[in-house]
Amino acid sequence: MSEPAVPAARPLIAVEWLYYLTAVFFFVYLFVYYWTSEGGPTLLAIAMVPVTYILYTLDALRKNEFYPRLPAGANYAIAAACIAVSIAIAVYMHVEYFEIGTVRAGNFSATDLAMGALMVVLIMEYARKRYLPLFILNIILILYAAYGSVVSGMFYHPGLSWERIVSAMSVEMSTGIFSSLPQLALTLIGSFILVLSALRAFGCVDSILRGASQIAVRSPHALPQSAVFGSMVVGTVSGSGAANAITVGSATIPAMIGAGMPRVTAAAIETASSLGGQLMPPVMGISAFLMAEFLGRSYFDVVARGYAPAIIYYVGVSVSVYLLSTHHRARLDAVVAETMRWTDWMNIAAFVGVVGGLIGLMATLHLAPMFAALYVFLGVAVALAVAHLVAIARARGWSWRAVVAPFGRLIDNFAEMTADLTLLLATLSIMTAAFVITGVPTKIGALLIAAAGVNLAAMAILAFFFGALLGTGLPPAPTYIITALVIAPPMIKVGVDPWVVHFFAFFLAVWGELTPPTSVAAAVTAKIAETSFMRTLFHAIQICVVLFILMAGVFTRPELVLEPGFAQIGAMLLIMTATIGVTFSIQARFTDRRALDLLLRIGLAAIALVVLLHPDRQLATMSCVPVGLFVGYWVARRRNVPVIARADAS
Repeated sequence: MSEPAVPAARPLIAVEWLYYLTAVFFFVYLFVYYWTSEGGPTLLAIAMVPVTYILYTLDALRKNEFYPRLPAGANYAIAAACIAVSIAIAVYMHVEYFEIGTVRAGNFSATDLAMGALMVVLIMEYARKRYLPLFILNIILILYAAYGSVVSGMFYHPGLSWERIVSAMSVEMSTGIFSSLPQLALTLIGSFILVLSALRAFGCVDSILRGASQIAVRSPHALPQSAVFGSMVVGTVSGSGAANAITVGSATIPAMIGAGMPRVTAAAIETASSLGGQLMPPVMGISAFLMAEFLGRSYFDVVARGYAPAIIYYVGVSVSVYLLSTHHRARLDAVVAETMRWTDWMNIAAFVGVVGGLIGLMATLHLAPMFAALYVFLGVAVALAVAHLVAIARARGWSWRAVVAPFGRLIDNFAEMTADLTLLLATLSIMTAAFVITGVPTKIGALLIAAAGVNLAAMAILAFFFGALLGTGLPPAPTYIITALVIAPPMIKVGVDPWVVHFFAFFLAVWGELTPPTSVAAAVTAKIAETSFMRTLFHAIQICVVLFILMAGVFTRPELVLEPGFAQIGAMLLIMTATIGVTFSIQARFTDRRALDLLLRIGLAAIALVVLLHPDRQLATMSCVPVGLFVGYWVARRRNVPVIARADAS
């Protein structure tokens, strides 16, 4: 039985070698670009977008995820064809780059359009397999671009030629698959992924989780708070709710369930905590990088403004989780703190160095974010590599495979994450090109302008429902892009500051990660907890009420995002107080008499809304006092009340 397995394994070994050779080429090419910036981002994109598709194809092939329902021979044949086409596109676009961008700009040859169309088809096929809602939306938009004449009303347009559609989505460098979005993935975001890949490859995330377990054993309330703390720390370098849910949730959810927390509650706590990974600087979610691109500002300008909302979010989640933990008895003997080794402390020190280094280089030395990330990567990679080699030298029975394993993981992580993100943003570029050439943002913007005729609140509410509707079917990045394209021009036109508009769209995009059916974070945590996805989702929404408060607060207290400084801190404290008040009104109990308790909670919610919404800053500040009295009374009342054990752990 073993003999037939040998020839079957040979193609997989060849694919593995091809993948790593391509990944090394990709890593070196981008590293040299980060160091020199030679050729510029457009030339980089036209050369590397096809390479990212080759990486995706080889990675899917080695994991048997390319076309799993087809025979192996068919997979290899299709993959070979896709790789050959990708190489041909990369070579042609690189050789003809100057001619396409200057001599033939606006009058592209048939070969230009054919090569561009082939790359669009490959990316659309990628989207079909990885992001089906995006694929369907792009198909609808492409058909709308071609046949807009059949649509009646304000969305009518005479229809565009297929040549115009193809050129807008491919070889026109201002839009399409080689435009600023995939360029952003390969340059700025890619440089930050370089840092994240080093931390992951050398086990820094695992060390952070071991450190969180030290906190979890301190008290019953510390166990669920370790999920919040762990996700906040990992979120500083991941920028992904799903990544947080996988890395942190795999440790914290079983611990919470083992300590008596209901499965749904444990999954919801981790979902809400993980979601903050998209808000937490210095490596916020993709949408934050896109915001810097839209506004034409440095990424550090976004980071400097992003800390205050992130702190508010995690304080709100932490308070909510604390209140939830008072309903469930935790058994400390079910929680075991993992032993911290010297390499764990080294890894945690490296993590602290990464966060401090990124902020320091961008804030004090005013380095461009891409160069800051590159220098931080060089420093942390050298330090972690030395620590790894020392640990290997001290171990008995070491092998060369153990020596090179972290370096292989670094290359693998960087290539896989950067390639997938580049292809995703290229998919979004097809979508944005269709929006731009058909004038959809202008038409929807007219509706918002009409709503502004009533008042700004009506405009914001309409924009919220538009973004929330998008979030039900799209991931955060496309939700942000479409929302920003549609709502930013009309809102800015009526006098709203661009920072306010874009942070509102940013919060909406994060909120979209919680809306069914596309909440990847909730799906991951529900799977780990072995519980209902929908119940997890709705419990998480209750914990994440702070997102709604941030969306309102960015309009009523715009100082939160206008300029870093004392005014920002003042706005942050007001919104934080309102968040705590609203959270207590939802989850706390102030008396055993149900009717009176309901009245007290309604009163607290009303006072908290005054803190959040009232235009008179002095009155809003004074209203913080009764919120503090409510919270103080609850704490004093709960101090000597025994925690009631919950029998339901389902």
